[in-house]
Amino acid sequence: MARSWIWMAIVFCLFSVTALAEQFTLTSPTIEPGGFLGETQVYNGFGCAGQNRSPALNWSAGPDGTKSYAVTVYDADGNLLPAGAVQGRTDFGTRAFGGPCPPQGHQPHRYIFTVYALKVEKIDLPADATAAMIGFMINANTLAKADFTALYGR
Repeated sequence: MARSWIWMAIVFCLFSVTALAEQFTLTSPTIEPGGFLGETQVYNGFGCAGQNRSPALNWSAGPDGTKSYAVTVYDADGNLLPAGAVQGRTDFGTRAFGGPCPPQGHQPHRYIFTVYALKVEKIDLPADATAAMIGFMINANTLAKADFTALYGR
């Protein structure tokens, strides 16, 4: 009897998470989920010649308790960020969007755009925080997340 109760609790939790995920959504007027990124988003360097601009992103309101949001895709123009927003250092070593630039001839790579609803008003990080530290702090404070995947190959 106890096992049935535990199994039902697990099923309830799975349904609760699924219902929450359906309420929090991420979309883009720039790219379709599963679609290909355009040359506007492609990195300008390492043999690529794009404009290195992040796509426009829209998301629905987060669940109760959401105090802020984090996006793991950054805007190429820091002055276009909303008031109070900051950009962390990326694996490219800059505080800016780093568009796709996979090796020539590879199958299209997957690029996952994610927005996180956070339970804190601000993640307190040093200016030189690594992408790994930023990711750890985001995940430690996440209430919900929404994402979609786009593709790019050359």
